Amino acid sequence: MTARRKLFELADIATKARNQKSTTISPIAFEAVRKIDAIFMLDRSINGLSPEQRVAARRRDIAPLVNDLIEWMKRERAKLSRHNEVAKAMDMLKRIEVFTRFLDDGGICLSNNAAERELRGIALGRKSWLFAGSDRGGERAAVMLTLIHTAKLNDVDPQAWLADVLARIADHAVHRLDQLLPWNWKAQAARLAA
Repeated sequence: MTARRKLFELADIATKARNQKSTTISPIAFEAVRKIDAIFMLDRSINGLSPEQRVAARRRDIAPLVNDLIEWMKRERAKLSRHNEVAKAMDMLKRIEVFTRFLDDGGICLSNNAAERELRGIALGRKSWLFAGSDRGGERAAVMLTLIHTAKLNDVDPQAWLADVLARIADHAVHRLDQLLPWNWKAQAARLAA
């Protein structure tokens, strides 16, 4: 959750102790991180449940903590100058619908760590792809990376999937291209294997 990151930096005792330049820990940021961590802990306990079960558990157990956090943040934010670093970190209150969307959708993960992990490879390869040959070459590379990572996120071997799809796509009906998407291809391959 990117909303937590800035608050965590303001409450990070260990890093501030090492730097010795700024040893002031924000008690408000520290309390916000503690409250957010409680939400994360409860959400971790429902990992692996179906989306419907996760929504029910989130509404029952996590929503009260989220509402408490929001009300607490509104009270604390009102006491701070708009130039205060903690106040700037609390600006997540402006995007509260986005922050609370996970309460109504069991498919949404509270953390964006998986997405950031997947993007790390692209960021590390950025210099290698700097000279893709042309804008069109860069666009093709982006499309291919999207396809490869979509396959990986669906537990599909990208090389096997691409080889099969590229071999079949010319003869495949255009109105049934969705059958070649990684999640549908995986189910079809499992049926054929059985």
